Amino acid sequence: MPRPVPPLRIALIGHGFMGAAHSQGWRVAPRFFDLSARPEMTLLVGRQAAGVEAAAARWGWAETATDWRAAIEREDIDVVDIVTPGGSHAEMAIAALQAGKHVLCEKPLANTLEEAAAMAEAAERTGANVFAMIGFTYRRVPAAAFARDLVRSGAVGEVRQVRAAYLQDWLYDAEAPLTWRLQKEHAGSGALGDLGAHAVDLSQFITGQKVAGVSGILNTFVEERPLPESASERGRVSVDDAALFTARFDGGAIGSFEATRMATGRKNSLRIEVSGSLGAIAFDLEDYNSLGFYDATAPGTRQGFTDIMVTEPEHPYMSAWWPTGHALGYEHGFVHQARDFVEAVTEGRQPEPSFADGYQVQRVLDGVQRSAEHCSAWTATG
Repeated sequence: MPRPVPPLRIALIGHGFMGAAHSQGWRVAPRFFDLSARPEMTLLVGRQAAGVEAAAARWGWAETATDWRAAIEREDIDVVDIVTPGGSHAEMAIAALQAGKHVLCEKPLANTLEEAAAMAEAAERTGANVFAMIGFTYRRVPAAAFARDLVRSGAVGEVRQVRAAYLQDWLYDAEAPLTWRLQKEHAGSGALGDLGAHAVDLSQFITGQKVAGVSGILNTFVEERPLPESASERGRVSVDDAALFTARFDGGAIGSFEATRMATGRKNSLRIEVSGSLGAIAFDLEDYNSLGFYDATAPGTRQGFTDIMVTEPEHPYMSAWWPTGHALGYEHGFVHQARDFVEAVTEGRQPEPSFADGYQVQRVLDGVQRSAEHCSAWTATG
């Protein structure tokens, strides 16, 4: 018979795209992994009763509420999972931590550096029994986790350069409607925070080095877009469409970063390439189950990038899934995230990445914004 495990009762605040992804994670994780606690999908919170009730019925949540404070106030909630726009993260997360709830919060941690600092400080003050994690889910892609293992084992030698680009194209059409992701008061920033945060975190995760300095530019190509409720009226875009920046890492490497939602033809390409003294690795989210590896120590006649299919049971997370060669997809990262979160909190250890890690990424993003705003560029004349 299966061993009895205690429940871990979850409240999810938000039920859009990320609500679906997180729901899938909580629902599937205990069915494929032997967990130390059993996630119970207890409460789903949304602003409109009809919408949240429909989502709860679709995804398997037991109850619903229209006020996020219900998740904080109920004594039968152990974990508050926050997937709302960034402008609401600080208030919700800090209240949950103060109430003794564990917190999982989507990235970026907050819309401002000040809010991110307050969240990290609140998490630090909770002591040894209440934990907070930020949802940089791409760390949980098996190929990305294996890339980290290769780099940290010394397979590429001294890390010298990092090239990271997160490319999407869902805004290339100038007539695409204005959404909350294009409004600074809701999103904080545009491609920089939405996509650049992932590129920074994943680069640091794989290399084991932190970004220590940046220089960047931001650009908004389409400054007005149709309002969703009225195609004849337009609203102002108040965030960046694209971000480019260079970086120095604290371990001596240098890096280049690009984050854009204007890369026509690219749907969800997060590419990280790490070049070292003994080899290189190359990962692309659009090729989810494979990892490129170059061994510079091999004889010249056998050099070239090798495409490793990351589906062996010895690869990160894969022993719980299908036979070798049977691919995983986007949703599985959220299953792995739920698994890692549950195991950490039930064992009484800090899950990674922490709010402190999220704050560090926020400092990098803030540095890029300040660089773009205050640093003048050389312009050719004549």
